[in-house]
Amino acid sequence: MAEQIAVDASKAFGVLKALTNEQRSDALKRISSALQQARDDVLAANKKDMDYAKEHSLDYSLVKRLDLSRGDTFDAMVQGVLDVANLEDPVGKVTLAKKIDEGLNLYRVTAPLGVLLIIFESRPEVIANISALAIKSGNCAILKGGKESYHSFKAIADIINKTLAETEVPQSAIQLIQTRGEVFDLLAQDRYIDLVIPRGSNQLVRYIKDNTKIPVLGHADGICSIFVDKEADVEKACRVVVDSKTNYPAACNAVEQLLLSPEVADDSDKLNRILMSLVEANVKLHVTPEIKLRIGSSIDASFVLDAAPDAFDIEYLTPDISVTIVADVAAAVNHINEHSSKHTDCIITENKATADTFLKGVDSAGVYWNCSTRFADGFRYGFGTEVGISTNKIHARGPVGLEGLMSYQYQLKGNGHIASEYVGAGGSKVFVHEDL
Repeated sequence: MAEQIAVDASKAFGVLKALTNEQRSDALKRISSALQQARDDVLAANKKDMDYAKEHSLDYSLVKRLDLSRGDTFDAMVQGVLDVANLEDPVGKVTLAKKIDEGLNLYRVTAPLGVLLIIFESRPEVIANISALAIKSGNCAILKGGKESYHSFKAIADIINKTLAETEVPQSAIQLIQTRGEVFDLLAQDRYIDLVIPRGSNQLVRYIKDNTKIPVLGHADGICSIFVDKEADVEKACRVVVDSKTNYPAACNAVEQLLLSPEVADDSDKLNRILMSLVEANVKLHVTPEIKLRIGSSIDASFVLDAAPDAFDIEYLTPDISVTIVADVAAAVNHINEHSSKHTDCIITENKATADTFLKGVDSAGVYWNCSTRFADGFRYGFGTEVGISTNKIHARGPVGLEGLMSYQYQLKGNGHIASEYVGAGGSKVFVHEDL
């Protein structure tokens, strides 16, 4: 069964990649419209999943990610599909053109990766996001959602499948599977599947990486840090830290570590203003002894906890944050490179030279200056949406949109040219190698 799914996707890829941008984009516009029209049905299905999650006391972060009615999540999902449809065609772009010899020209042209296997927990909007990016970029996708999002998953999947039947895009270009057994078998289909993208818990990502030969794109943790430098504007620090922690605590781009310079920590007014801003937002502080000694009586003690030994290696995904002191920007960089997950990290400072030291020194996919870590997102970057955040360094890094789903191929166009006439293959002719 798993092999047939992969084979069908591979065959569909041969059709999809040959379609025009107009044909692919038309399918996305139809999907966006169909999802909008089915809003009530999708949210009703999502409510069933939410009720189940609450009744069974599922993990806090999982429940938060599951909710399609939260804020503008549903509307953003629908708009994201439309935004992707309206993006420039990523397929067939010439990124290099070189004259090898008279009448022999080399071109490097962008091309889709092939068949993607996306496995995710909660986050039912991922179905629409990834379907949109896959179709626009000429890739086929096999998607597997978690059981906690079954009703939402099925409702959205049915809409996408029904809509694709009315377009030029093969229905097998987007396949949605619902049984756990198929996942393990699909991970063995390295002949047909080109990339696996896991979106979910640390355990899910590590399981997938340990059980497949297929390249895996993604991140296991989102341990993000903010360093408040001695020359930080305290008001900016409060705004940025609180937003980074509380805008959506269950997100992988929520801040988990707060690093303070000694000058900030030793200034009781600055320290307590920053910590109070978090406490007023109902964030629990996991503090080191040196921070605890400096906390004023104005901070509610019930929000202050002793930092555990592994406090700076934890992705809370809840309204919790670890707090400590680091000597300076160099120490902050060292701490982050040692403890972070190379996702997104930020410095708050008014000193450009200090900021540049941080931006150049931190080895993360996203490095920010005076702005919330919550901006680490494909939609906010203008990518339309994303398939996930990659902390890999090879192929794609950071929010992965259309560009991250593209590879390239070399196209050589000649007129009966043969290698044996040239130097290096037995001949005497010399290559021109001129840029076109």
